[in-house]
This record gives sequence, C-alpha cells and structure tokens, in this order.
Amino acid sequence: MNSQLKIGVVIIGRNEGQRLIKCLDSTLSEGTYVVYVDSNSSDSSVENAKNVGADVINLDMSKPFSAARARNTGWKFLLAHYPDIEFIQFIDGDCELQPDWLAHAFEFLSQNISYAIVCGRRRERYPKASLYNQFCDDEWNTPVGDALACGGDALIRTSALIEVDGYKDFFVAGEEPELCYRLRQNTWKIYRLDAEMTLHDANITRFSQWWKRASRAGFAFALAAKEHGKGNEKFGVRRALRSLIWSGLLGCILLISIIEPVMLLALLIYPLQIIKMFLKQKDKSLYGFKSCVFLMISKLPEALGVLELVIKTFKKQDYTIIEYK
Repeated sequence: MNSQLKIGVVIIGRNEGQRLIKCLDSTLSEGTYVVYVDSNSSDSSVENAKNVGADVINLDMSKPFSAARARNTGWKFLLAHYPDIEFIQFIDGDCELQPDWLAHAFEFLSQNISYAIVCGRRRERYPKASLYNQFCDDEWNTPVGDALACGGDALIRTSALIEVDGYKDFFVAGEEPELCYRLRQNTWKIYRLDAEMTLHDANITRFSQWWKRASRAGFAFALAAKEHGKGNEKFGVRRALRSLIWSGLLGCILLISIIEPVMLLALLIYPLQIIKMFLKQKDKSLYGFKSCVFLMISKLPEALGVLELVIKTFKKQDYTIIEYK
C-alpha cells in the first residue's frame, strides 16, 4: 500500500511530553503526511514535532478552544497542502498508533465505499494502574461491526468530512459522536474493526479526575440534545435525562426526608439498581460490581455537566472544555 498519497494524520495535543513523541514516531513510521496541532503547550511539544519532520500548527488560542477546532484546523491544512489525501487518521497526542492498523483500516474503507469512518480497539496503556484507567479500557471495548459513533481515534474518508464540513468547533465535548450523527443522517456508515488501533494513556489516578470526566460526559449529552434532540433519534436526550432523573430523585428524597425521615428508606432504590445492573451483566467479579457502583455514582457528575450546559446557554456564555488531567 502506497499510503503516502492516500493517508494523512492529524495529531492534537498540549503538554503531552514523552507521550507525544511516541505518538509521532508511530504515525511518521507509516509513511503518512502528519500534522501536529498544538494548543499552547508550555513544554517542548512543538519543538519535538518539528524535529521529527511533522508539520506543526499553533492553534489560535484567542478563540474558545476545543479539540473539534483543533482537528478541523489539522485536516483542512492537510487537504490544502496535500490534496491527494483520501483518508485522514485522527489521533490524540496521548495515544500511540498500533502497527498494521492503517493497513487494515485503509483496506476496509477502500473496499467499502458506503462507510465514512472505521475505528478499531483503543486500549488503555496502563489499565491496572488505577480503577479509573480500567474503566476507560472497558469503555473503549465497543462491539465489532456497524456502529453509531467512534471516539477521537479513527480513520475518516476525506470526501465525507468535506460533505459535512468536519466537526462543529463549539462542541467542547462529544464532538466525535456528533460528527458521526450528521454523517449517518447523510446515509454514511461507521464500522469498528476487530483490530488493534491505538494505545492510550488516560492517567486517571484520582477520584476527582474521574468525577470531572463524568461531568464532561454529561455536558456532551446535553450539548448533543440541544443541537439534535428534536430529530427522530432524539440524539443525546435519553442519556441527559437519565442522569437528571437519577440525580433529581436523590435530591428529592433527601429534601423530603428532612420532614419525613422515613423517606430515607427510598434511598434503597440505588443499591437495588446497582444489584440489578450487576446481575444483568456477564462480569460477576468484584471489579464488575465496582463498575456498576461507579456507573450509578456517575449520574451525579453527569447531571452537573448537563446543568452547566443549561446555565451557560441561558447566560449566552462560551462553552469551555472540561479537563480532567
């Protein structure tokens, strides 16, 4: 495969240090055109990228930052300078491309013209370093086959990107599912291959980091619902409402129990729900039970993320990214 005339790579990052070097090495070794879009790094990221031969763009930070805007800047730069590119691999700077992934992905998209995006298995580099890292690794183990969405790492057909004008810059979270939604509305398909794609370093070691990440997810649900919730798919609506309902119910029970302490018994609905989820899933280990507990707890930070979106929209404030590391 002569990938140099076919595939470009867009890397986005900020202060990724050694992780970015691994990312650059893994992509440049594939003979692709690589652009690194930096978001105001204070370390040697820009210098490192230039030294290994990647094109480098310093993102204009006078505008509200988002990964979506960084990715758009990257792919538009590539097509302006290398118009023969047919596919673009997006990858975050804290990830490392796995050997042979581009060959598998290129072959799939070349042979399946109705598909806009192909993704594979993203794995956490250190899943045993913390419970939260392990949650991430499980989260990315999505079913093989036709999919509704992909994550930040994926190979995308350039004609499809152009058709929908890429990502929406103001989506500071959940920009990939939103892009996939619009592509699907245009009859494009997304596929997940049973192939290793990238290694990721989440580096989530504290509960506070996990909490912020869950809050960001809630913000993404709400933003998706705001943008596309009126469509037939009710995109984002169910997940945003689910978080609000579980969290709102908790608040109501606690409030009423001030007057009627017996209402505290209603809190049993939460452990019962955890047990119900645990019994329905295949993993009956202690870890499996912990994942159900944290899934229930996550409804609270997700609800806070939803409320943050509502407040910022009402006040007509810019949406800002929610960083957890």
